[in-house]
Amino acid sequence: MRTTAHIIIASCLIAACCAAPAAAEDAGSYKVTKRIPVPGDGGFDYIVFDGSGNRLYVSHGGEVNVLDADSGKLLGTIPNTPGVHGIAVVPKLHRGFITDGGNATITVFNTDNFQTIKTIPVDKDPDWIFYDPQTTRVFVCHGDAEEITAIDPDKEEPVGKIALGGGAEAAVLDGKGNGFVNLEDAAQVVEFDPKALSVKQKWPITGCKTPTGLAIDRSNQRLFIGCRSKVLAVMDSSNGKVLTTLPIGERVDAVAYDPQNKMIFASNWDGTISVIHQKSANEYESAGSIATEQSAKTMTIDPKTQRLFLSAAEMESAPAAAGQRARMRPKPGTFNVLVVERQ
Repeated sequence: MRTTAHIIIASCLIAACCAAPAAAEDAGSYKVTKRIPVPGDGGFDYIVFDGSGNRLYVSHGGEVNVLDADSGKLLGTIPNTPGVHGIAVVPKLHRGFITDGGNATITVFNTDNFQTIKTIPVDKDPDWIFYDPQTTRVFVCHGDAEEITAIDPDKEEPVGKIALGGGAEAAVLDGKGNGFVNLEDAAQVVEFDPKALSVKQKWPITGCKTPTGLAIDRSNQRLFIGCRSKVLAVMDSSNGKVLTTLPIGERVDAVAYDPQNKMIFASNWDGTISVIHQKSANEYESAGSIATEQSAKTMTIDPKTQRLFLSAAEMESAPAAAGQRARMRPKPGTFNVLVVERQ
């Protein structure tokens, strides 16, 4: 019996060791597997994955390119979106909404044929935009106007605003009637009510300067905040407490969370995606970085396949205006979408 017991214990230990995954899957498990060339020139901002149609909506120049997420085929283009930033899709209405920062409008388009339906005037600097299936509203984050505009996507008209007292960057929802938005200059998170259109709480993001990207772990009530001070802050969304900060790359713009593999991704201008492993709700560790391409700071995730998609282009110096320093601009003919996958 003793020998048999030892054999059983040893067998169980071997099986457990073989079955257990590595302590933390690191960035080396992810690679750029494809580069999808996209026609046209000009700057770019958000890229959005739409699971209902397996599509990518890519802001680019003064238009939005629509790609098949698997093949990379260009399915269509929504033109005349000056200063384009973000895209939100409302699947059941077959409509999409685009923020046009250049003329302070929202372009409404048909997702079946990509034809523009109308434009909605809004306050200045509309930027990040997202759809909330709970309230059935589209929400627009404004930087200069320091507010969130709520839009009824069925009537295609604004229904109210939330004054924030600071420039709004990215926002997320917890699925329980609460929203959270970064205030970039103030380095704060505002908790808001997307139904009542009111501010509930304001919290400082301790240890963070210039927050940009934002993602959420709904099950554990954790916010993941990308900060241009080269850290990712982890905040408890129930009380605003910053639990930890971890180092990330330079000029972060987007943050994504993979709940299946417990991984957090921060995409940076410097050509890296910083990877953070979530060991538990309160424990996090850096897991290295994924090499991408300089300028690839906007990112989206396909939650089903865990693929990451990033917009990027080769950069070149633009002529400097009098008294100003030279700026970088995309080199014509080099815009592409990067696909990053687990190996």
